[in-house]
Amino acid sequence: MRYLPGKPQQLPGNRQQLASYQASHFLFEVSDRVATLTLNRPERKNPLTFESYAELRDLFRQLAYADDIKAIVITGAGENFCSGGDVHDIIGPLTQLDMPGLLAFTRMTGDLVKAMRACPQPVIAAVDGVCAGAGAILSLAADLRYGTARSKTAFLFTRVGLAGCDMGACALLPRVIGQGRAAELLYTGRSMSGAEAERWGYFNSLHEPQDLLAAAQAMAQSLADGPTFAHGMTKKMLQQEWNMGVDEAIEAEAQAQAICMATNDFHRAYHAFVAKQRPAFEGD
Repeated sequence: MRYLPGKPQQLPGNRQQLASYQASHFLFEVSDRVATLTLNRPERKNPLTFESYAELRDLFRQLAYADDIKAIVITGAGENFCSGGDVHDIIGPLTQLDMPGLLAFTRMTGDLVKAMRACPQPVIAAVDGVCAGAGAILSLAADLRYGTARSKTAFLFTRVGLAGCDMGACALLPRVIGQGRAAELLYTGRSMSGAEAERWGYFNSLHEPQDLLAAAQAMAQSLADGPTFAHGMTKKMLQQEWNMGVDEAIEAEAQAQAICMATNDFHRAYHAFVAKQRPAFEGD
């Protein structure tokens, strides 16, 4: 069965099937509950447009309800991840907008990050080559990041006369690499090399370019094969506890863990342990 772009199959309980989703402005493929989203304008280093921004936002919102996708890999075609907003398709038109129009755009781009952080599936960014501007934010919004030695990540907003506080960068980046390092990158807009990104904890690991996507997909598959309901709870707690005190966080985790203890996966794990077998998780 084929579905129109943006029209997932709706199921009872507000659940959706998105494996057959047909993207209009990037590539989207699903294999064994792992979705691979590929920015696909390699001739221009995979820049974003108004249309791709909006479709990405809407797709990640829908993924919050998809029960047939358990992990997501986002990458770029060719030898680059994403060069950010397209100079001709986005930057030029933005110079002609009034303030309400500009605010509508910046809120829309921020909504993409919110949607990525809110979907329960772990998101893994496979970053090779250029990863700049909004492209850098896409990688930052992921849960895990795999890179290559030749990758160049740049939050280059100040290079075009803008603040470094775009799409949540000033909240997210210090939590990943520390306040001082984040401040340097956001003030200067300079590129962070792959080796530096791994050393600073931005990349979880480095891989050869030809092995990068397979490594990211292998990690995504291992997560999809795990207790996916619990993974979603872990992601939610990682997000929510940024704004909690320690006591509130401990209570929130007590509630989250009690919910997970009521799942079938928890019981499967116990019985498998007793039987000295590997648990076969089903995500419920």
